[in-house]
Amino acid sequence: QLQFVESGGGLVQPGGSLRLSCAASGVTLDDYAIGWFRQAPGKERERVSCISASGLSTNYADSVKGRFTISRDNAKNTVYLQMNSLKPEDTAVYYCAARLYFCLGTVPPYTYWGQGTQVTVSS
Repeated sequence: QLQFVESGGGLVQPGGSLRLSCAASGVTLDDYAIGWFRQAPGKERERVSCISASGLSTNYADSVKGRFTISRDNAKNTVYLQMNSLKPEDTAVYYCAARLYFCLGTVPPYTYWGQGTQVTVSS
């Protein structure tokens, strides 16, 4: 079974940076698009970013464009989210999730989800 472990979250001051990692086990990620999602109290779950299985296509929510960068390292079976210029509004639990091949569209669903890592941006 495909399983994810997210890491890299923590407490950071506004303007700071964090790098989140999503390490997969059980199945290679070669055929999967990987999305990063976040959920803050009182807010809907939001897709922050996604990278296609090929790594050639990436997508970002408007709220993070220019600040976050998604990447993948197939040799390590890991996907990363580099977060720069962090704002208090970025505070949330961040999850990685997988679906086959592509990032665009509402289907297929993201079938596999990690347990999440907390990111808190506060002074």
